[in-house]
Amino acid sequence: MRLLLATAQTDLRLSLELLLSEQPGVEIVGTASESDGLLALTRTCRPDMIMTDWNLPGRPLPNILSEAANLPTHPKIIILTTLNSYNQAALDAGADAVVLKGASPDLLLATFERVRGKAA
Repeated sequence: MRLLLATAQTDLRLSLELLLSEQPGVEIVGTASESDGLLALTRTCRPDMIMTDWNLPGRPLPNILSEAANLPTHPKIIILTTLNSYNQAALDAGADAVVLKGASPDLLLATFERVRGKAA
């Protein structure tokens, strides 16, 4: 599973990288801190999954997700957000799952595994 991480919060990005890189078969293929970087890495790294912050700086994330959905690899998407009120908007924009940033690592990993299973 080729995973791309994107969040402007350095501590969160490093924590996710540490947690998820320990999962069997997971390769972190890139990290981004803004939406244009996310899209560029999606095109070049061809990830199977993207885990990204809903409030990523740059162009609105729904636009980025729309462009990513048109790529040949069509990666699975997990959105990280601070508010439940963004859940439906994220799902409508093409996310496969939404996780609150304050969620436990166990919940994050369970969501990751559920979406990962869909990608298989």
